[in-house]
Amino acid sequence: MVVVSASVVAQTEVEDRREDVNFGLKAGANISNVWDENQGDFEANSKAGFVGGAFISIPLGEYVGVQPSVIYSQKGFQEQGQVLGNSYTFTRTTNYLDIPVLFEFKPTKMLTIVAGPQYSFLMSKEDQFTSGTLSATDFERYENENIRKNTLGAVVGFDVNVNDWVISPRAGWDLQSNDGDGTSSDIRYKNQWLQLAVGYRF
Repeated sequence: MVVVSASVVAQTEVEDRREDVNFGLKAGANISNVWDENQGDFEANSKAGFVGGAFISIPLGEYVGVQPSVIYSQKGFQEQGQVLGNSYTFTRTTNYLDIPVLFEFKPTKMLTIVAGPQYSFLMSKEDQFTSGTLSATDFERYENENIRKNTLGAVVGFDVNVNDWVISPRAGWDLQSNDGDGTSSDIRYKNQWLQLAVGYRF
């Protein structure tokens, strides 16, 4: 069975599209977390979120290119602990518009290695607190200046290209904290995430 499957994959004809302009759509999931740049007592657990958007691959030659994208990306974290002897779970979901501009290195027709900067715009956040039978949810669109809405980050990863389909693992992290002007009473942190998406090229 394994031999037959490997034989089918080996015989699949993969089109070389490294010198073509490729526009596509992709969707998948983030596994995100945060880290405290001040190395305080704050500890968080990872959470899953949706990611989806559009991308375009622009060749600058057979082996190099540029790949800008516009992506809706859910990030955030979970925290668990105890208050007055009662266990609680705190979940934060942040909704971002991410715009990575990635440099492409294309050593083979099936593999594209990518890396570059990313601009992220914070659209909204949702905090959910649960303890026993108590539950509270707070949804907020950021309008105050003491929370950073515009964040620069970095992304690395690769694409596996099989004709019209693309499998795109990524890793990313913020280069700036969420504390905008330094006066926020919110937890100070930077986002970090692993991402896996499947795309279709037109």
